[in-house]
Amino acid sequence: MCTQQTRNTYLWDQFDNLDKHTQWGIDFLERYAKFVKERLDIEQNYAKQLRNLVKKYCPKRSKDEEPRFTSCLSFYSILNELNDYAGQREVVAEEMAHKVYGELMRYSQDLKAERKHHLQEGRKAQQYLDHCWKQMDNSKRKFERECREAEKSQVTYERLDNDINATKSEVEKAKAQFYLRTHMADESKNEYAAQLQNFNAEQWKHFNNAIPNIFKKLQDMDERRTVKIGETYRSFAEAERKVIPIISKCLEGMVSAAKAVDERRDSAIVVESFKSGFEPPGDFPFEDYSQNLNRTGSDATISNTPKGDRERDGAPGPRPDPKHAMSRTKNKLWLFGKKPKFPSTSPPLPPSSSSSSSHPLPSSRFSSDVVSHYLSEIKTTVPRIPKSLRGLRRGVPSLEDFSHLPPEQRRKKLQQRIDELSKELQKEMDQRDALNKMKDVYEKNPQMGDPNSLQPKISETICNMEKLRSEIHKNETWLSEVEGKQSSRGDRRHSADNHHHTPQGRESPEGSYTDDTSQEHHTPRHRTGPPQPGQPHHDPHEFDDEFDDDDPLPVIGHCKALYSFDGQNEGTLVMAEDEVLYIIEEDKGDGWTRARKQSGEEGYVPTSYIDITLEKSSKGAVTYI
Repeated sequence: MCTQQTRNTYLWDQFDNLDKHTQWGIDFLERYAKFVKERLDIEQNYAKQLRNLVKKYCPKRSKDEEPRFTSCLSFYSILNELNDYAGQREVVAEEMAHKVYGELMRYSQDLKAERKHHLQEGRKAQQYLDHCWKQMDNSKRKFERECREAEKSQVTYERLDNDINATKSEVEKAKAQFYLRTHMADESKNEYAAQLQNFNAEQWKHFNNAIPNIFKKLQDMDERRTVKIGETYRSFAEAERKVIPIISKCLEGMVSAAKAVDERRDSAIVVESFKSGFEPPGDFPFEDYSQNLNRTGSDATISNTPKGDRERDGAPGPRPDPKHAMSRTKNKLWLFGKKPKFPSTSPPLPPSSSSSSSHPLPSSRFSSDVVSHYLSEIKTTVPRIPKSLRGLRRGVPSLEDFSHLPPEQRRKKLQQRIDELSKELQKEMDQRDALNKMKDVYEKNPQMGDPNSLQPKISETICNMEKLRSEIHKNETWLSEVEGKQSSRGDRRHSADNHHHTPQGRESPEGSYTDDTSQEHHTPRHRTGPPQPGQPHHDPHEFDDEFDDDDPLPVIGHCKALYSFDGQNEGTLVMAEDEVLYIIEEDKGDGWTRARKQSGEEGYVPTSYIDITLEKSSKGAVTYI
């Protein structure tokens, strides 16, 4: 304590400098607070820009439409980690704002108030000391003045006392004045001595007690300011250190996302996404147009007919018509959109043994040049538009059963829709069960509510359930058709490869098509002809089932007529009382239900005239009447 007080006495005359120093300390603290404010503004702007960047590059599509590639998923994971990283930068900014900047600003205000108080105390002490000095100085001046007056009165008294001409009264008067001045000088001396003693005491107190105490308070204040700045330095660093583990996890997540990129899986997803389910085209058969030419010895050596075939056949006989096999393969989709294009005119059919004598022999120009011509046509082909896409070009809208898609893609879409409808159906079933439980509670405790008030909601839920079941049933029907066609396509292709030809005209809409409009118009004539020997007969509408819009609606339940109905209006169905009908379409809210008789006649009947019982159809099953 003595050492500190002694140290403060060294600065007894540096009050103004200490005033400036404490002001500089507060200014420095506020400058550091300004630095922290700008730093946390940078952090906030950085976090905001990072979040905007993540928002900009995040997918704006639904989850079902998002790419499933591992590279895309990893990129989205990196975006999520970057978003979390931005959140940590916001945490740093908040910590700096509350624990550093806010604390510094509050402490700066406290320091200003405390410094002002201490400086006021110092100024008051200095003013009191100055007041004491003025009193002492006034008494000193008075003592000096009284002493000069006493000296003058003494000189006057001595001069008159020695003067023989002076009267006694003058001498007595000068003597009294001398004594008075001497007495006043003695009083001024005493007063001066007292004021001097008081000033010296106050001055000692000022420089040894008051000023050191004030300086000590200023010193404590400045030291506390220094300590506070150090603490805020530590808090500034701790705000960054606290988030380092979480930031490290974010960076580790980015590294894990980078390791999760799998090129083979992405390739498999591409194959799974774009495979159409079509069979690849078969081999093109060799068409020999020179088999019926008269051969000479030299011509036989360049014959394109394999020797083994000639020896096995013995003689040139009738061969299967290769045109049908080419018509089968030319209508198939190729993997990358390229398929062979055939000439608009078909090559002449090879004459049979019975008709070879009635037709002239082809000229020699049908030689290997013709084969080269056809091969060049195959190489320079252009893709043809599938039948389903031609329908879209003509203005046909996209079908609800996705029949405009390739089989594999159609199957995926149908399965996805079935899954979505099943989820909705489960929600409706849960809602129905909850309403039924609530209705039971109301029936057991009527004071809780009216059970009849829940009946409209229950009826609406049941209606929604039946609609969803009908939709699921319809989509399952289409799905079973697609799966059945995919399973039978391989058998059809195997059978076609064995016969080397297919029926002329169009094939299945699932990838077999032709863009020859003349062939489209002549297709019915080819189909109506009798089957050729050795050719399998196919139903001309075998592959057009999915484009047939006249299929009967599936049965979703049955009903019993409570009353008879005459059905006089157009579109209505006549029914007798107690007659049993099949339900093919539910009431849509207009009071009419579509029904079908056992004879196949369909129409609408009043919903209130019948007692409906809906059936739960099994997956993939369709009931037709």
